[in-house]
Amino acid sequence: MLYLLYGTVEFLINREIKKIIQDNKIESIDINNYNLENDLLDNILDDASMNSLFSNKKLMIIENAYIFTGSAKKKGLNHNLDLLVKYLNNPNPDSIIIFTCVEEKIDDRKKIVKLIKDKGKVLEFNKLKNIDLFVKQELADYKMDLNTIKLFINYVGDNLAIVASEIEKLKLYKDEDKIITKDDVLAVCSETIEIDMNDLVNSIVTKNLAKALKIYEEMVRQGEEPIQIIIRLANQFRIIYQVKELSKKGYSNKDIADILNIHPYRVQKAMENSYMYSSKNLLKYLEQLAKIDEGIKLGTMDKNMALELFILEI
Repeated sequence: MLYLLYGTVEFLINREIKKIIQDNKIESIDINNYNLENDLLDNILDDASMNSLFSNKKLMIIENAYIFTGSAKKKGLNHNLDLLVKYLNNPNPDSIIIFTCVEEKIDDRKKIVKLIKDKGKVLEFNKLKNIDLFVKQELADYKMDLNTIKLFINYVGDNLAIVASEIEKLKLYKDEDKIITKDDVLAVCSETIEIDMNDLVNSIVTKNLAKALKIYEEMVRQGEEPIQIIIRLANQFRIIYQVKELSKKGYSNKDIADILNIHPYRVQKAMENSYMYSSKNLLKYLEQLAKIDEGIKLGTMDKNMALELFILEI
């Protein structure tokens, strides 16, 4: 069996993969993961051609399947598409291959796209035009009137992973009568906060920790990556340190702006914030952020917990 799952909504792609795994009763030991940015098609297809030692079927999930798109981005690997064409024309019936591509479109003009449409199943998972319908499908045999659905979406936002999670919470809460009201939504669901990176960084730097943690927790809930926050935060602390040190040497705000090649307004804000920190502490925070960044990339630190602890210690 062959699949190509593409679109910008990774939650729906991942859900479809889980469904395929469940429908075919595939065990985790029989699932192999590949990435076309790192793995050659030759090796992947060799794997697909061999039968599993443990069961009747095995599954290969192949991410970043850019070969089906019109992207001109260089990926570094020279994939032999002729081998893929040969395999698609004569696939191993005991192997399931799922190509995934987080792109809005695939290139229907390509021979390889036409072939996989003919030999396999191609499914699109782009942003839903009607989220109300998604909510109704998730509710299954539970009842929620249209006005309550509107309130629910406005309250929890349109991130489908969060929508699905909040609906599960409502189902557990109303397991007996299965009728979900506005009061149930307000009592059980978590309100979505608009994530603003600038607001988050500013809240941390100005030591408004309650607000910073609230924004950060929402960011984690929505699946955002902490690395970008670490980079922005380190840059901000670095500027505050530089402004503080240059000011001590008698430079004016205008001179500092010219030296650092930044807007005078940023110098002014950094100067205001610098009074809350000693130079020693600023250097300590920069060192801590560098260690957190390295720890996350090496996998030795929990990416969400590490930054949250840093915020609490400011």
